[in-house]
Amino acid sequence: MAQQRDKPAYLVIGEVLRPHGVRGEVRMRVLTDNREHLPSLKYVYLADSPSDKRKNKVELDGLRFNKAYALLSFAGVSSRDEAELMRDKLVMIDIEQATPLEDGQYYLFQLIGLSVIADGAEIGLIKEVLQTGANDVYIVENEFHGELLIPAHEETIASIDFEARVVTMTLPEGLFPD
Repeated sequence: MAQQRDKPAYLVIGEVLRPHGVRGEVRMRVLTDNREHLPSLKYVYLADSPSDKRKNKVELDGLRFNKAYALLSFAGVSSRDEAELMRDKLVMIDIEQATPLEDGQYYLFQLIGLSVIADGAEIGLIKEVLQTGANDVYIVENEFHGELLIPAHEETIASIDFEARVVTMTLPEGLFPD
């Protein structure tokens, strides 16, 4: 049985794409389903990767939406040149700032390490979750076939039991190599 995965200290909510305008604002690709929570944030962390130890805490002066993107204003950043230094940075929040979830909702990090069961047999453990746009894909480590890519949507997921640490799935035909 897989061990309980530790709750991460930070969650990625976006990625700075580029400066927006000349007054220090940046355009952010939103990487969270909880967009409505973002304008209430007082600060965020910027880093090169989720595992980067040098996270830079920055106060937000403002956050607004422009189509599918968010536009962020940071305290002390007032020019396009200063905003340019934030290009390609990940935007993160600490776990305490995360939106409380409703029943039946979960964060993707909670799936890592769960056992996948299909047709009464254990297939392996979820190693990673890819977000593809159309649906998520579970990367499952299988003892005989290595990494399996399993599409995760309502037709393949029968149930998720976080207490038992098991995802019960119906696998598509041809998933296992011959």
